[in-house]
Amino acid sequence: MKENYCLQAALVCLSMLYHSQAVALERRNHLRPSFHGHHEKGKEGQVLQRSKRGWVWNQFFVIEEYTGPDPVLVGRLHSDIDSGDGNIKYILSGEGAGTIFVIDDKSGNIHATKTLDREERAQYTLMAQAVDRDTNRPLEPPSEFIVKVQDINDNPPEFLHETYHANVPERSNVGTSVIQVTASDADDPTYGNSAKLVYSILEGQPYFSVEAQTGIIRTALPNMDREAKEEYHVVIQAKDMGGHMGGLSGTTKVTITLTDVNDNPPKFPQSVYQMSVSEAAVPGEEVGRVKAKDPDIGENGLVTYNIVDGDGIELFEITTDYETQEGVVKLKKPVDFETKRAYSLKVEAANVHIDPKFISNGPFKDTVTVKIAVEDADEPPMFLAPSYIHEVQENAAAGTVVGRVHAKDPDAANSPIRYSIDRHTDLDRFFTINPEDGFIKTTKPLDREETAWLNISVFAAEIHNRHQEAKVPVAIRILDVNDNAPKFAAPYEGFICESDQTKPLSNQPIVTVSADDQDDTANGPRFIFSLPPEIIHNPNFTVRDNRDNTAGVYARRGGFSRQKQDFYLLPIVISDGGIPPMSSTNTLTIKVCGCDVNGALLSCNAEAYILNAGLSTGALIAILACIVILLVIVVLFVTLRRQKKEPLIVFEEEDVRENIITYDDEGGGEEDTEAFDIATLQNPDGINGFIPRKDIKPEYQYMPRPGLRPAPNSVDVDDFINTRIQEADNDPTAPPYDSIQIYGYEGRGSVAGSLSSLESATTDSDLDYDYLQNWGPRFKKLADLYGSKDTFDDDS
Repeated sequence: MKENYCLQAALVCLSMLYHSQAVALERRNHLRPSFHGHHEKGKEGQVLQRSKRGWVWNQFFVIEEYTGPDPVLVGRLHSDIDSGDGNIKYILSGEGAGTIFVIDDKSGNIHATKTLDREERAQYTLMAQAVDRDTNRPLEPPSEFIVKVQDINDNPPEFLHETYHANVPERSNVGTSVIQVTASDADDPTYGNSAKLVYSILEGQPYFSVEAQTGIIRTALPNMDREAKEEYHVVIQAKDMGGHMGGLSGTTKVTITLTDVNDNPPKFPQSVYQMSVSEAAVPGEEVGRVKAKDPDIGENGLVTYNIVDGDGIELFEITTDYETQEGVVKLKKPVDFETKRAYSLKVEAANVHIDPKFISNGPFKDTVTVKIAVEDADEPPMFLAPSYIHEVQENAAAGTVVGRVHAKDPDAANSPIRYSIDRHTDLDRFFTINPEDGFIKTTKPLDREETAWLNISVFAAEIHNRHQEAKVPVAIRILDVNDNAPKFAAPYEGFICESDQTKPLSNQPIVTVSADDQDDTANGPRFIFSLPPEIIHNPNFTVRDNRDNTAGVYARRGGFSRQKQDFYLLPIVISDGGIPPMSSTNTLTIKVCGCDVNGALLSCNAEAYILNAGLSTGALIAILACIVILLVIVVLFVTLRRQKKEPLIVFEEEDVRENIITYDDEGGGEEDTEAFDIATLQNPDGINGFIPRKDIKPEYQYMPRPGLRPAPNSVDVDDFINTRIQEADNDPTAPPYDSIQIYGYEGRGSVAGSLSSLESATTDSDLDYDYLQNWGPRFKKLADLYGSKDTFDDDS
């Protein structure tokens, strides 16, 4: 309440002050300086005359936010020609004329009728004019003047934002700039201290301070630690009137967050970690985890782990899990419980990113001891070697020892071992193994020429636990023995030209031969070629060893003739260089051929002389062509004869006795001339005489009995059919089979109607079928079906 009274007293004082100023302005506006006869002299002596001004007033002012009961007097207008008799009328126009500002047309007094706000509008431009009251004739030209709104302190300062957010690194020095806040005041900055602002901090001491004139917030304490407190709330005040008593103020909130710096080293929470690993663990398997705590965040809290010392540095490794910031200890190499049961490691944790500003705080790393115990496990047997290579000679007798494999149980129990061969690698069962001592033996003689190497696999399993087994590859090399004699490398054949005895012998070989041996190179070359001892002095040919595993065959004489002997068989002995050596006799065929003068072969056939004495090649071709033409003619003739062959029995068109005719549609009744007539059963040839047989010659002519010919229009069907059967049975010239006529086509509109049972059962007919009873026992079924229809209808 006391503050309100003070404020009211201040407003009263201000009102009185503004009222006194208004009175002074009014008096000042009533001054009428005279400009008549006023002259000014120019620089060069020229006299300048100023024209007389008809209006007398100064610039007008009006106070804003005036709330008094009467309108505020702004000022008074007066013209020099106004003598006070009321003949002059003052007119006001322009901004706010008639609404905000009104004028007394007699006295020229201007009043403000509404409360003005300088923040809405700072000044108004008006136009004044004096006219004759009766005629409205302008007495003076219009003149413009300005009414300015005088400011009072009625607007408090306002910040651009209600709240601000800022960041500053932790442990920043005192005076580090954090953020600048800015407030604005709508009052007139050119009038008084209404818009002069001063900043101060209301909340946030002693951590931060603010500059009074600029609004810059700065740190006020050193070594602020984010890990202790991360966020601060600061309240800043802006006050006008230069911060003096009675000034208006506004506030804003600033949230300041301390950002992290790497000012904390990683620390292990304990000095020793205990871990264990099974000796059956494979490399890469995780053993355990360690974690050093770093209160920093982000990249400042990243930690990497390394093994720096320990007796297990070669067997273990550590990696960093960057998601959990843990060090993962893994097995690098297999461990053996029987060899060593415990290991010790020294693990170091260090920051990845180090800030040089805080390097003086000490080393940003920490170490811890990790003790790893090896646990015993039931391990499979271990072979003394990762693989074995043994040798055995080919053709060795079954049961020959090839070699031995040896395995042992690495566990302390040292269980006995049993051996076996993986039969998938020894499908032919060439080998067997002693299950107790691991000796491998052959089961049959082996041939190196078939397979030089044999690869098998041997299993070793504990006798008490068959699931614990190991596997080792065994390669067996079959050693060569000289068991294959050399032979020709190819089926060689030589050729020699006919010549007379006087022609000199050629130094060129007839043919050059080489040898091939299936044995190894140690038992193969060098090959030795020679003739058998019994024909060492062969008069026709000789063999010369070239000492390069080849030999040349040469002729010892000339005068070879095909007529005497067209080919020669020359045996050649080939021996290898093995121990003991092996040899074989190979036969070379040498043909005698006819050659031209240059020695080129023409023919090696002995019949060539005979053919030349007889027919030439052209004659032989002509003879063969004639034979082929004759064969073609014969084939065409036989084909044509087969196509023209007549059947054994020729039927005439009228003879339908032996045809089976089927009609599957129904004709047009008696009007259908193409329908088959029952009279067709009566053979016209049988009526006039005998039935001709074209396939045989009849022995005598049969004359049918006249009494057996039924009349064509007979209605006794039973007699007609019996007569037809007797005629066929008694006719020796007729075929030995009956004729069958099938009538499936019946005409519509026939007087006799249809005999078909397919349509009769579904149609209503007025015909009387009782006459079927007179046709005999063969039509009894039809008579029973259709003859009793009326009786059935009557009964129903």
